[in-house]
Amino acid sequence: MAQEFSAHESPFLDQLIAHGLLIPSGVQGIYGKSGMMENVICRIDELLTDIGREMGADIMRFPPVMNRATVEQTGYMKSFPQLLGSVHSFTGKHREHQQLLNAMEEGQDWSQSLPSTQDVLIPAACYPVYPTLTGTLPEDGRLVDVCCFCFRHEPSPDPARMQSFRQHEFIRIADAHTVEQWHGEWIKRGDAFLRSLGLEPVVAPANDPFFGPGGRLLAASQQEQQLKFELLSPINSSEHLTAISSCNYHQDHFASKFGIYTASGEIAHTSCIGFGLERIALALFRQHGLDTAEWPVEVRKRLAV
Repeated sequence: MAQEFSAHESPFLDQLIAHGLLIPSGVQGIYGKSGMMENVICRIDELLTDIGREMGADIMRFPPVMNRATVEQTGYMKSFPQLLGSVHSFTGKHREHQQLLNAMEEGQDWSQSLPSTQDVLIPAACYPVYPTLTGTLPEDGRLVDVCCFCFRHEPSPDPARMQSFRQHEFIRIADAHTVEQWHGEWIKRGDAFLRSLGLEPVVAPANDPFFGPGGRLLAASQQEQQLKFELLSPINSSEHLTAISSCNYHQDHFASKFGIYTASGEIAHTSCIGFGLERIALALFRQHGLDTAEWPVEVRKRLAV
């Protein structure tokens, strides 16, 4: 699991900012990126897209917002309410506008003037995909390549724990046996991909940060059934490793909620492997140095940087 940090500053974050790789915004976990950092992120994304294309995956791309009703349907609010970002917008008239301005001028809370909309920020790249799969799958199921900006409300001085970040995922939807086998294969394939970039990831069983009194039981069950694995690499420090990729087997959780069936009429199973693009880039800068011109030749060729 990723290391939790206190309020003190991160030396690695200071280095990233000093070299201009990350641009602070005044909010923990929200950063701009330099051209060098963005180039590395985009090249990782392109390599993953190439892999998806070779596998014959259906490519889907979504904006960073999605339908709130879909998030409700997934059960996300039962498990991770602390992470969700909801979109709010002003809908009043002149009188309400003036009240908002007065509250701002007086240093009061003006957020009450912005009621919630039907939109939320995407918490994981796979979430907008499931409603598109409702119905009966083809004989061999589906494989989807999806990438988008995601949001999770967990501000931290750890540069790897960004609130806004990009996630590139491959999602397998098919019968239980096929998906379980795919899940096991991609733990190895994800490891091989990261090693091709000069990283040395550590594979470890993991669990999601479930909320509430029942969260520990859900987390223990997830680990006991080996439903989630993470690929870990040093980012903020060499002592504490951070997940840069994770592979989840959802069993029939999403398919049952969205009515996704196999060609034989059974509830489908789903699994996904997600690659945190910013986290992989940060791991590369941690591993190879803060200037891509000094990276190993084979890594520079692989990423064309």
